[in-house]
Amino acid sequence: MIYLISDTHFGHDKDFIYKPRGYKNIYEHDKDLIKKWNSIIQHEDEIYHLGDVMLGNNDYGCSCLKQLKGQIHIIRGNHDTDSRIKLYEDCFNVVDVQEGKYFKYHKYHFFLSHYPTLTSNYDDDKPLKAKMINLCGHTHTNNHFADIDKGLIYHCDVDSSNGYPIPLDNIILEIKNKIGEK
Repeated sequence: MIYLISDTHFGHDKDFIYKPRGYKNIYEHDKDLIKKWNSIIQHEDEIYHLGDVMLGNNDYGCSCLKQLKGQIHIIRGNHDTDSRIKLYEDCFNVVDVQEGKYFKYHKYHFFLSHYPTLTSNYDDDKPLKAKMINLCGHTHTNNHFADIDKGLIYHCDVDSSNGYPIPLDNIILEIKNKIGEK
């Protein structure tokens, strides 16, 4: 299966990260995110992390990353520095690190990015399979559709999924329901 998530911020020891997510400290936060991830991801699953994997102590952040199941593809976020990218590339479970990614899945078109990106005219007369869907993170919104008024933008932030990676098939169904397509 294919899953998406964004903005885990492992090791980011600032209360504006972990407190809104319901944790007392960053260690409780990180332990629970790892547990949630591994409760649904299998080793053969593909997971796209849409940026901001970690911040703070790189050794600690990498130790969190290495505990995660799945074949991880990382889309670079604003906190994913060149030195962190080199560390990600050395992790056994990281397949690649990219600036952004376009791909097709069951005839649906996706552009993966860290930042919300306008990718479609959002023409109401076209079916969803004829549109480009942006899957992103960055804003720490708790609403998958926070930018739907701007275009086909779906947020995969940890904050909008209670800390769990989101199956791509579920994202497609949610978008279809939101725009009223059967």
